Amino acid sequence: MNKLLQLLSTNSTFSTAELSAMLGEPEDYIKAQIKEYEMQGVIKGYQAVVDWEDIDDSYVEAMIELKVSPKRETGFDDMAQMCMAFDEVESVYLMAGVYDFLLIVKGESMQDIAMFVAKKLSTIDGVISTGTHFILRRYKDRGMNLFDPDKQADERSLIL
Repeated sequence: MNKLLQLLSTNSTFSTAELSAMLGEPEDYIKAQIKEYEMQGVIKGYQAVVDWEDIDDSYVEAMIELKVSPKRETGFDDMAQMCMAFDEVESVYLMAGVYDFLLIVKGESMQDIAMFVAKKLSTIDGVISTGTHFILRRYKDRGMNLFDPDKQADERSLIL
């Protein structure tokens, strides 16, 4: 695996000087390599890993499993493009196993996501079935630890 890309995918805020020191390469080489990866489309963009639980109470994520009937001419690609077109869909993955796709979907409430699945996703021609799994808590996301045991408070009430 390419060590430069691995470091950038772990933390895209590393400076070229830091990357140069970590990889033992000249900084000019690192800058040129990053620019080349961006031009080739290998690096698609840079994102922050946000712990939405600390920011916004009206943020819900779900994993939607999708079983579809692929089209003879295009296989799964047309279905993937239709799913990608929805604003609610964050990610689309082709899977091996019982379901064909895994979608990561966002909404303001569980009801929003349920209505998205019922009214938009399941009505697409070729969708055979869906399975929805709401994400209750993210402990680790894209390699970043989001769990802080010091911040966890016991909010259960004691009834006597």
